[in-house]
Amino acid sequence: MGAHGNVAPVIIKKKKVVAADGHHGGAWKVAYADFVTAMMAFFLLMWLLNATTEKQRKGIADYFSPTIPIHRVSGGGDGDFSGESVFSEDVLARNGTGATSHQPTEDEKARGPSGTRDHAEKGPDGRALADKIRRVEERLMAQSGESLVSRELQRHILTRVTDEGLVIELFDLADARLFNEGTERPTKLLRQLSAIVVDAAGLVTNRVSVEAHTRARPIVIANNPVWPLSMKRAGTMRDLLRAGGLEPERIRRVTGHADREPAAKNRMAIRNNRLEIVLLRSDAR
Repeated sequence: MGAHGNVAPVIIKKKKVVAADGHHGGAWKVAYADFVTAMMAFFLLMWLLNATTEKQRKGIADYFSPTIPIHRVSGGGDGDFSGESVFSEDVLARNGTGATSHQPTEDEKARGPSGTRDHAEKGPDGRALADKIRRVEERLMAQSGESLVSRELQRHILTRVTDEGLVIELFDLADARLFNEGTERPTKLLRQLSAIVVDAAGLVTNRVSVEAHTRARPIVIANNPVWPLSMKRAGTMRDLLRAGGLEPERIRRVTGHADREPAAKNRMAIRNNRLEIVLLRSDAR
């Protein structure tokens, strides 16, 4: 035997290490988390069905499926559907029954198809009032076969129902004004609109309130004319209504609000020049 015969053989042992052996994978944890989440959502749904009313459930469903109605109260302005843009500052959305922030009710929400409160619809008197309001609005907004209101005139008319009564709002647009600039002299447009208002007011016997609003003027003006101007414009509208055939004894009050109740965020916007003819409820003063 040679010199190397007593040397022990070299043995090399290779060990294969599997990284996942320590915790045997994590896919089952993801599946389990999905299952627990689904069960929690299921029990939450069961609880909501048991703890809410039908009206509340409908509100929740409507929240997750919003719609944009094409309706007489959905927009104010020109165009085929009486609306320009939801982003327009000069032409606000109609808020007779819609939920907008402009002069909201205390509930700050819509109040049904006719814009009246639920309790006002109950009983013969409430239903009669709602029917009168509907007929007046249809006459103004050209929704009945009897209406002769042109689309050009419609874009200056907005209606809404308040606690005081039905408000018929007539307002300026950039290309068409109710009065000659800075004066109480009515334009041909306002004379036409006043005739329409008299025609609609003839459907009911409610007393009438006439209110005028103006846009703000720059504060650098020494003698701000907004107060006397709004009063004069309210008086002019009263005279136009009387000349058109409205019984004088039906006019309850004539008020000028100056620039204190703007309709647009920009207090100097033309949209703030407006008249409000209110068909008062029987209990309004």
